[in-house]
Amino acid sequence: MGQQSFLPEIDRKRTQAAVEAALEKYRIYKYLSVEEREASTTAAYSDMPRSSPTNVTSDQTASIATHNVDSAAYRKEYCERIERAVRRMPKRESFLIESRYMTKEHDYITDQRVYSFVFQPPISEPTYSKIRWRAFYKLALDLKIIVEGG
Repeated sequence: MGQQSFLPEIDRKRTQAAVEAALEKYRIYKYLSVEEREASTTAAYSDMPRSSPTNVTSDQTASIATHNVDSAAYRKEYCERIERAVRRMPKRESFLIESRYMTKEHDYITDQRVYSFVFQPPISEPTYSKIRWRAFYKLALDLKIIVEGG
């Protein structure tokens, strides 16, 4: 009789894609500035009388200010959540994720560069792949983005 596992079967490719998408979102939130919304300074006039059933006027400035504050807070919390998850990982896994995926230079750094030159001493590609998968698996569990399937 084989040993039964209570862990779900996961789809490695889709889970990896989900983690990479989460890290891409992290880089966008962390390193790119987002244009804040601004209130229109031009008055809008209409020949048609207002016929609102609720008789509530909109406060454009307040809704824009709320959006700007809420979106900035969301971006900051998202980045902090990713950083906390990475800090909880073992040293080699967090080093790999930070060196390869959490840097501004992400588009110019390859996996080969990381395992050949960034790791000291250099590690082999299969070892790198094992460390990366363990890190992705832990991030997917921590961020609740694991993809089940086969």
